[in-house]
Amino acid sequence: MFQDRYDAGIRLAEKLQKYKDDSNTIVFAIPRGGVIVADVVCDQLNLPMDIVVTRKIGAPFNEEFAIGAVDSKGGKILNHNAINMIRVNDEYIEKEAKRKAEEARARLKKYRGSDEYGSLSGKKVLLVDDGIATGYTVMAAINFLRELNPIKLILCTPVIAPDTLTEMEKLVDEPVWLISEEPFYAVGQFYKNFSQVSDEEVIRVLNKRKFSRDN
Repeated sequence: MFQDRYDAGIRLAEKLQKYKDDSNTIVFAIPRGGVIVADVVCDQLNLPMDIVVTRKIGAPFNEEFAIGAVDSKGGKILNHNAINMIRVNDEYIEKEAKRKAEEARARLKKYRGSDEYGSLSGKKVLLVDDGIATGYTVMAAINFLRELNPIKLILCTPVIAPDTLTEMEKLVDEPVWLISEEPFYAVGQFYKNFSQVSDEEVIRVLNKRKFSRDN
């Protein structure tokens, strides 16, 4: 159990000490909650920070039920089992994916001023979130970052659902986590304080960091 995202970041950073002061390592956070955890990790390890924004594609009539996720360039990851189960048509998926990709681009511009990224060739990436349940937004982030050609991609999270961890182990070079146990209902059950993070908090953190790299 974590007190809050700050506590989780401190404890996560302890497992990432081998990356401390590494000029070839950069932290990528998934907003909004992941930015708070990543901010602490960056402080502890003296690493630069950037963000990657992906958006969940929700089912018709129930946007909270994920049928996939999309990145800011329109790259999709789909939950085909769910799509087949509730019989979602291709037209809905394409329309919703386009809308969510536009949302992701708008958030990127709001948070970091640009939706353009440079190459990550020669870089190690620590992808940080505050917790992972189904993992579709994280999978979309992984695919997005792979396109930027990092030499290594490490997924870092305080808590992750066991079934999702099994899937993530196939997608990243190394997963780093603190808690992965059943019963798993939601990320928030592992935090005493899991209050919502505002856009203003995200922007404050990113302005403080000024990205420490060329975008």
